[in-house]
Amino acid sequence: MMLGMILAIMAGALVGVQNIFNNKVMVKAGSWTTTTLVLGMGFAASFFIGLAVEGKSLFDFSNMELWYLFSGFIGVGVVYCVTKGVKLLGPTYAIAIVMFAQLGFAVLSDTFGWFGTEPIPFTFKQQLGVLIIIGGILMFKLGDSKKGNVSGVLKKAG
Repeated sequence: MMLGMILAIMAGALVGVQNIFNNKVMVKAGSWTTTTLVLGMGFAASFFIGLAVEGKSLFDFSNMELWYLFSGFIGVGVVYCVTKGVKLLGPTYAIAIVMFAQLGFAVLSDTFGWFGTEPIPFTFKQQLGVLIIIGGILMFKLGDSKKGNVSGVLKKAG
């Protein structure tokens, strides 16, 4: 479990850095060029590392549903939407919304057992967690826009 948590933290940090880098590329090269560059470089890196680590088994799709192989198309949407979102909203706000949407979809997927996963009940603790995340996003966005923080909201509330 600890390794899974460490890997999830590392993934979150890497996604945050990647989104900032992607935004910088997009400013100079445009959205679709950035998406192509990011996914093209990702393909090359994963292809060669996959060959080195897994060898010929990298291409063994015998135990997989055919439609799962199209997840790369989803990746195009992810990179494009996040990169544009970061440009329009700024990194922190955009990633907060992405995380909320990701968590929300994961909760729905777990609850209803979508895509072949085992259904997991949506408990009060999960509901509370989602509400806390929504509250955090609202606090961040509805903060004092002149200062870029929540101090104005906290002063008004207090």
